[in-house]
Amino acid sequence: MTAKEVRMKLKSLGSPQRAEMSKRYFKTGPGQYGEGDIFYGSSAAEMRGLAREYQLLAEDEILTLLRAPFHEERAVALLIFVRRFAKADPPTRKRIYELYLAHTAFINNWDLVDVSAPHVVGAYLFDKSRKPLYRLAGSTSLWERRISIVSTFYFIRQNDFSDTLALAQRLLSDKEDLMHKATGWMLREVGKRDGDTARRFLAEHYRRMPRTMLRYAIERFPETERQAYLKGLI
Repeated sequence: MTAKEVRMKLKSLGSPQRAEMSKRYFKTGPGQYGEGDIFYGSSAAEMRGLAREYQLLAEDEILTLLRAPFHEERAVALLIFVRRFAKADPPTRKRIYELYLAHTAFINNWDLVDVSAPHVVGAYLFDKSRKPLYRLAGSTSLWERRISIVSTFYFIRQNDFSDTLALAQRLLSDKEDLMHKATGWMLREVGKRDGDTARRFLAEHYRRMPRTMLRYAIERFPETERQAYLKGLI
């Protein structure tokens, strides 16, 4: 099994039309967050299938994919790490976590973060110090900041909300719309499991939240309550 085999399969599965759509969808134009990224035009199902087929790929071959210019190669590498992490012993989990954080420069779009960060970073840190998340939250890299908050999705699923809320408070002043969406999404997930906790946080902070963050956070609230938040009446 080699990275070259994965690359050739992605290329054969790709669609020029889907590649062009992906370039627009993932904002690859000049000055946009995904500037310069390139695509084969493979589907999410195809990438997941290749990750399953090549889950025993050697580490150096996975890293070759992760450092590749094509978006889908990086996605397959991350999906392999996710699959491998779930079945690994503690030393191997530590190794995958460390490799992940050493390669954040290549985890450089929202989909790459979202399919991997909770399952690697969040899962690894669940029973450990969460200080690395706060370092990531203070990064100049949009993608490292997104990793910080999206990783807490793993904690949320275990009904552990404290770090999500603490990081959300730190990220209230973030300038990036993708961070507003990610933080609002995590707050919405907290609210789905513990409405009282989410509402206490929102009551304290919603007036200075970016509008997008607030809209995402209250998306599942009853319409009358949503409108009250949006009009500043809470």
